[in-house]
Parts: sequence; structure tokens; C-alpha cells
Amino acid sequence: MSDSLPGLLLRPLGQVPYEPTFEAMRAHTQQRGPGSPDEIWFCQHPPTYTQGVAGNAAHVLQPGSIAVLQTDRGGQVTYHGPGQLVAYPLIDLRRAGLYVKTYVYRLEEALLRTLAQLGVTGHRIAGSPGIYVRLADPFDHAALTGPRPGDDPFAGLGKIAALGIKVHRHCSYHGLALNVAMDLEPFGRINPCGYAGLQTVDLQSIGVAVSVSEVEPLLLRHLSDLLGH
Repeated sequence: MSDSLPGLLLRPLGQVPYEPTFEAMRAHTQQRGPGSPDEIWFCQHPPTYTQGVAGNAAHVLQPGSIAVLQTDRGGQVTYHGPGQLVAYPLIDLRRAGLYVKTYVYRLEEALLRTLAQLGVTGHRIAGSPGIYVRLADPFDHAALTGPRPGDDPFAGLGKIAALGIKVHRHCSYHGLALNVAMDLEPFGRINPCGYAGLQTVDLQSIGVAVSVSEVEPLLLRHLSDLLGH
């Protein structure tokens, strides 16, 4: 099943295992041609740790029974599980007129706009892709300014969304993950995205009672607005 928005084909996959989904989007990217439509696949995954191409195994602390899968995306280790909305934009960046840095910025912007619709203020941290919220008040609209306490860029913040992408022949795959209402315990068994002690949150834990099915159309609309062409 698929729907279309301007310039994009949307493919809802439901809850699917990580590894075959990864292989499918890699194969799609390798086989696509100049006229292939851009797509966004969106899904949830069963409990899985994924490691980036240059990932350090030391950041995987106690995986227990959860599989740790190697991928070819950027970044370090992260966790996927039910209650997390995952979006994989398969975009011809050259055709869309997007440099990689601009593409990443727009992925983050889509997340920020989605959170704003839910009353939550998200923040970027320079050099650390993803979106963060103030733990003490996720609804505080003030921007992060000045040096962080103790020179810790994550002081007082929790990570609510992660990014990890791969670009092959100017075409993107992998993507982003927004924590909606999930079991956060497995994040405590890794150094999320390679940062020891970084707290991970979801919308549920900061007081926003929504389901993945409610958040999904918001995120997809913003991704379409920012990536459609």
C-alpha cells in the first residue's frame, strides 16, 4: 500500500524486522535510475540495536538478548523498538537540489515542526545530529544559548530523535527515528549515539500522550513539505 504527496511516494510498512528492511532500501537505492520516484518508507521495528559504519563496540554495554546489527549508516549505536516512529527517505539529492548538510538540516527541521505541533520545543546541538528537549521543561520555547553547564553540551537535555543517513550516488537511505511511546530501558544498555550518560526520552515520558499512528501523519507531512520537489 502506498500514498503520494507532491514529489514523494509514501510507503507504510507497519512493524517490520530491521535487517530485511535495511537490505531492501539499500537494494532500492543501488538499483534506482534517474527517473525513479523518491519515496519515504515509514515503520516500527522490533527491539534491535544498530551500529553505524564507524561504530565503536565499546558503546554497546549490555545488549542482553537484543540483537546488535551492523549497518552502513553514519553514527554510532542506537536502539529501535515498538513505539518509535522510523522514517526512511529515499531521495535523489542531486535531483532535489540538496547538499547533504542541507538535507540533514531539513530532516531535523521536520522533527522540530512535528514536535512544535505537539507543544514540545526541540533543539539542535551543533555537531550532534538529532533533536533534544529540555528535561526540566520540554515546553519551554526559549532557545538554548551560551555555554552549557560544565561545558557539557547535553547538560539538562534528553534526546528524543536520532538521525543516521547513508548517501550512495547522490541518493539517500536510512533516516530518522522519533521516540513516541516506547520502553526506554534498552537505551540504558548502550551509550546512545556514542555519548556516555546521554539520557533518552520519548513523548510519553515528557507528558505527551500520543500514539505512533497520531504522530505519523504530522511527521510525514513535514518531511513531504521539506523534501518534496
